[in-house]
Amino acid sequence: MSSLLRLATAGSVDDGKSTLVGRLLYDTKSVLADQLDAVQRASVDRGLSTPDLSLLVDGLRSEREQGITIDVAYRYFATPKRSFVLADTPGHVQYTRNTVTGASTAQLAVLLVDARKGVVEQTRRHAAVLALLGVPRLVLAVNKVDLIGYDEAAFTVIAKEFATHAASLGYAEGSVLTIPVSALVGDNVATSSENTPWYTGPTLLEHLETVPVAPDPHEAPFRLPVQYVIRPRTPEYPDYRGYAGQIAAGTVRPGDEVVVLPRGLRTTVESVGTADGQLDEAGAGSSVTVLLADDLDIARGDLIASAADRPEVTDEFTAALCWLSTKSLQPGARVLVKHGARTVQALVEELNSRFDEQTLSTVEGPDSLELNEIGSVRLRLSEEIPVDDYAASARTGAFLVIDPKDGDTLAAGLVGERFSALGGSEQ
Repeated sequence: MSSLLRLATAGSVDDGKSTLVGRLLYDTKSVLADQLDAVQRASVDRGLSTPDLSLLVDGLRSEREQGITIDVAYRYFATPKRSFVLADTPGHVQYTRNTVTGASTAQLAVLLVDARKGVVEQTRRHAAVLALLGVPRLVLAVNKVDLIGYDEAAFTVIAKEFATHAASLGYAEGSVLTIPVSALVGDNVATSSENTPWYTGPTLLEHLETVPVAPDPHEAPFRLPVQYVIRPRTPEYPDYRGYAGQIAAGTVRPGDEVVVLPRGLRTTVESVGTADGQLDEAGAGSSVTVLLADDLDIARGDLIASAADRPEVTDEFTAALCWLSTKSLQPGARVLVKHGARTVQALVEELNSRFDEQTLSTVEGPDSLELNEIGSVRLRLSEEIPVDDYAASARTGAFLVIDPKDGDTLAAGLVGERFSALGGSEQ
């Protein structure tokens, strides 16, 4: 079991997401005393008999409502069993791009619905985006069950409807759990509720503490994007040449056979080190400096990879784009593609299709992609780069699309054909 779980929350407006996140922070004692005092005072001023825990995370609510800033907030909390990094995303329909940002590294997503409303359009939209991003596990938190009198029948209807939708997105039965909760009261968040004797599953926190996290990036093929070439050029180290970066996937050890891409140069790893000394092994997420047995021409933006399982080197590929800009995307657009530490010129040769999150189908040959829309495109690059399919290696299968005129980020990209995995039919 991993000691760290990265999770994201998503849901429609007013489903109680802020209260649920506040409840998790409160129940795991991740709130400072002065923060809690401030929340209690504010709650009393509003005439509330219990603390409004949403205030722990909604300090920017007024700014968000005024349109000043919409972003993803990251929360950190821990229990004796596991540490958590939670990406809290806005629930508005027009902020699908923030759901993509928050869920891009998530190993699990908590999707909220209001027990009084059930599965709505935005629920289906969020679930489809989560499936597109390859988030392996979902929790449907049916919130505000206290407001429906803890009605088991109503909960069962919602659970069955969502299970059917999740299955159509490709989720296996064991990868989705539905839990009846009341974030306001605390039912089934950190402690089991006597109000739902008909529910015998784990609380939300128990599930988060024990859910297996897979796949382990340490078990994937080795990938090290070169961020910096270290050459001291001092009398003490006249021939030193180290390649520094953060390991994107897999593990590396001295003696491993590797290939440097895109040129395809093969060599072996001589040593793996950090500022604290040499290592016998380093895994995904570690920032290291690698020395190689041969003196090769390697530059920033190159990729050092496992020779036995190397990525494809290509100047043309299909990818899914989540369009993040108010500027529309049309076929023939000239853009920059930033993949790892390498940025290359690219041409959007074709808009293959646009994904409809509600009908789980694709519209062929759209004229454009607009803000928050997700589409499949064909890109042709000015030079070859090494890429993995996003499903196989998220870090080396993801990229950004940048406007060459002003440097603005236009889209987040995922290498490979993603829509077919969602069970959608072409229209």
